[in-house]
Amino acid sequence: MNTNLAPTYKKLFGENWILWFALSNSYSIIEPEFNLLLESYLKSSSNADFSTMISNDINVLESESISETLFNYLKDCNKLYISPEIDSIVLDTSKRHISKQYDFKGQTIQIYYDTELVLKTVHPALSYYCTETKNEVSATFDIYLKNDDLFLFKDQQLISQVSKHKYHLMQGKFIMQLLCTLHNKDENDWIGTFHGSTITDGNSSILFVGNSGKGKSTLCALLTANGFDLLADDVSPMLSEDNEIYYNPSAISIKQGAFNLLEPLVSNFKDLPIVKFNKTKGYLKYIPCTKPKKDHYPCRSIILVNYKAKSETKLEPISVKTILETIIPDSWLSPNPLHARQFLDWLATLEIYQLTYSDTQSVTNEISKLFKQLNKKV
Repeated sequence: MNTNLAPTYKKLFGENWILWFALSNSYSIIEPEFNLLLESYLKSSSNADFSTMISNDINVLESESISETLFNYLKDCNKLYISPEIDSIVLDTSKRHISKQYDFKGQTIQIYYDTELVLKTVHPALSYYCTETKNEVSATFDIYLKNDDLFLFKDQQLISQVSKHKYHLMQGKFIMQLLCTLHNKDENDWIGTFHGSTITDGNSSILFVGNSGKGKSTLCALLTANGFDLLADDVSPMLSEDNEIYYNPSAISIKQGAFNLLEPLVSNFKDLPIVKFNKTKGYLKYIPCTKPKKDHYPCRSIILVNYKAKSETKLEPISVKTILETIIPDSWLSPNPLHARQFLDWLATLEIYQLTYSDTQSVTNEISKLFKQLNKKV
């Protein structure tokens, strides 16, 4: 058979196998029975050989159907990954209508926006760092809307051009480039940026993931109000050099539904400005957090967050399959084979849970207990 379609890496997690295909930079999770058929298929020299190999349990017609299914599966997993092309577009400086500077403890970032609407894509999460200082600028960004496309430039070079309806892709690209500047790294130094929020106790960290509206940002706000530090909200970057998650300075974005819960717990919450970017997001507040003592911490656990009104607090083990199905669609993962192997090896070291909660005190106690357990195992 065509072994060129075989996965580049595979790793066993419990009963499931995770496969990584270099050509497509894609991950696939398969059951043990499917894995046995796939291995037999890839070892076979022909369809007839494959039929003979599995003939004890399956007749010829069934084996031909299975062979076709396996071939189509491998073909789909090997669709060529193509890096987005950036057109050679020159920066339009006439779009520099709004100027903001942000100071990140000695590193100053200059950002130019063309409208108040475009300002809302990035500024609210960084407004805590806005300054009037005229320090030397480490990097200059331009973000503007033109012909229904959002453009992101860094130091006059085009980084991203996306439809205004896909503004979240521009936001992710901006955060990636900001992190490169703040941590003095290049984009190819990172294993990936996970769609999730990370909390640290000063020794290690936990990555909280979940679909929008499931309460992960609210949980992080609760934990920071109870002595933990926010390492990263919404975008959690992992560096290849040490397999650790690095500090992202963005404030925690909180939806209107959690305002009443957090107001008595978060200092000056009532005074935080309300931002409305679009109908989907609704009204938001951004909670600035104190920077942790270090820029990066090892991540020992991933937790799938599920806020459920009037529920008991439950922390239950779940499969890596469930976690991957949650984080992969909205995360950026490096196509570098070394990084893919590091990602799989890192997953194998983690404790993976689902957290259901509603009560603020009991969930804080549960996370405190988990941190203690994780730190003992180091």
